Amino acid sequence: MVTPLAACGSDVIMGDDGGGDKVTLTWYINPDPDVPPGTDPADFGQPGIANRCSTDEYAIETQILPTSASEQRIQLARRLAAEDSSIDLMSLDPVFVAEFADAGFLEPIPDDQQSELEDGTLQGAIDGAMWEDELVVAPFWANTQVLWYRKSLAQAAGLDMSQPVTWDQIIDAASEQGGTVGVQANKYEGYVVWINALIQGAGGDIVSDTEAGADASVDLDSEAGKAAAAVVQKLAQSPAAEADLSVSNEGTVLVPFATDPGGFQVNWTFVYANYQADKAVAQDLGWARYPQTVAGEESAPPIGGIDIGVSAFSEHPEFALEAASCIASDENQVTFAVQTGQMPSSETAYQAPELAEAFPADLLQLFQESVDTAGPRPASPYWASIVNAILNEWHPADTVNPNSTPEESASFVEAVLKGDSLV
Repeated sequence: MVTPLAACGSDVIMGDDGGGDKVTLTWYINPDPDVPPGTDPADFGQPGIANRCSTDEYAIETQILPTSASEQRIQLARRLAAEDSSIDLMSLDPVFVAEFADAGFLEPIPDDQQSELEDGTLQGAIDGAMWEDELVVAPFWANTQVLWYRKSLAQAAGLDMSQPVTWDQIIDAASEQGGTVGVQANKYEGYVVWINALIQGAGGDIVSDTEAGADASVDLDSEAGKAAAAVVQKLAQSPAAEADLSVSNEGTVLVPFATDPGGFQVNWTFVYANYQADKAVAQDLGWARYPQTVAGEESAPPIGGIDIGVSAFSEHPEFALEAASCIASDENQVTFAVQTGQMPSSETAYQAPELAEAFPADLLQLFQESVDTAGPRPASPYWASIVNAILNEWHPADTVNPNSTPEESASFVEAVLKGDSLV
């Protein structure tokens, strides 16, 4: 699998003037949204950033990874495990940062560059970019989930959306009004993102003491785990559950939400831009902080996004590190946010006038607060195994039982971490 792709690596090419050598850095990127009509693809998204960050000494070329984060991880991990030098830079989901850093796949970032990258960056984004108290990737964009709702349905249900709302409230409201509650419950990592947010919103964790690796403490069998399972069970058994709940994802929930009477959905920041072309939905679109698992306890919004990692096997690590800082600059974060709806990781970038023109002020504030107070997924090098073990017990959602699922899943996760069971 490595050999056919090796030609995409850090080749040395002649400079534009025919004299001198110019390095080509290859940046493996997650897919961007479709390029809008009338927009030059060379100026849009990550390829646009690659063009702007290329210099007289190096050119940055992009290669697209699979759409699924899990498949992105598999492709990168396999190639880096083979010490493939054709990867210089990579767009890396924060949830895999610990695994890649622990495996020695990431080039260390010098102390002075770490300080520059941390300066002005939202805490939630920094937390996802750390391993063993070191910043090991450059925070690029920091996604978060909020509660999107149709104003008309919430009003008809008598919900005061200016105050925190619970999962119980929105499930009941949607059920009474003939609407739906959109979540991510397919058999993939996005479902575990929901489970993790529910558990953290109840004051617990899926696992803790993750520095212990396979000996981490598995905390699923807890009051928080039961509270999370109760929410999943309630939605799955309610009229508000979408018909495709067991295969639902970030994209499938968009259409039911836009179909009257609509309802609620928890989803990432791209949702705002997604509905702007539909005037009726755009005018009826509301947003609020992620729902509470337990009434009165602050929710823990999911955090995602993309960090920029430099391969430990790059033939040009100095150039790649320099390029990573350029990619993650405030200017590029702002441009990327305006183009794609994916929010910055930098607090400074949030103050840019371009963002103020593209998004309502209260929505920008909600995004920023949600990132800063987010509940990250456990930073474990075994996260992929933990995810698969949880999915084995929690999927499909309509089989979840608070009296048994947390206990059974805790036992299975422990067995998988100890190597006594396979997923």
